[in-house]
Amino acid sequence: MKFFIDTANLAEIQEAQDFGVLDGVTTNPSLMAKEGISGKNNVLRHYKAICDIVDGDVSAEVIATDFEGMIREGEELADLDDKIVVKIPMIKDGIKAIKYFSEKGIKTNCTLIFSAGQALLAAKAGATYVSPFIGRLDDIGYDGIDLIEQIRTIFDNYGFDTEILAASIRNPLHIIKCAEVGSDVMTGPLSAILALLKHPLTENGLKQFLDDHAKANG
Repeated sequence: MKFFIDTANLAEIQEAQDFGVLDGVTTNPSLMAKEGISGKNNVLRHYKAICDIVDGDVSAEVIATDFEGMIREGEELADLDDKIVVKIPMIKDGIKAIKYFSEKGIKTNCTLIFSAGQALLAAKAGATYVSPFIGRLDDIGYDGIDLIEQIRTIFDNYGFDTEILAASIRNPLHIIKCAEVGSDVMTGPLSAILALLKHPLTENGLKQFLDDHAKANG
């Protein structure tokens, strides 16, 4: 499973890259705003700065919600770097835009997926990734992992190349469950990825080894 980090913070992205397991980055307008990035030129420069850090795909989201606007913004984003994946919302014009970009060889990430039907439409339009938001589904009492499993079955049934990118990851258990049901990618905060390192028996065992070494060596 690929590990993406969901942030626009350059320091966090660099830390994740240095950690050695990072495969890509996802961003959105809210994450950009959180970093105080505003204005078209500043946003484009920030996306380029992210691409300069990582080796893998970088999802950059359009703001427009009409077909022509999404095409215009998406082509501008794609021109920044070969790593850019144009992030498109799951709406009618979004599906049309995904089809357009697919035919042009431009990678896309269909975002705000909350049902298997939405994922199926995006895959048929040629999306590179679909992003089901499992954490937000959990928030309303629906098991987001069930949706990942459902999409996995459908994609495997029909041989879709579209990758399932589990989004809105909240904790390390989400990551493990997504891996169990066959999600191709997860994207979440660095804290959730680093939490996979932790287990009390590992910490206790290491402490014992170091204590025993110290005793044996005076």
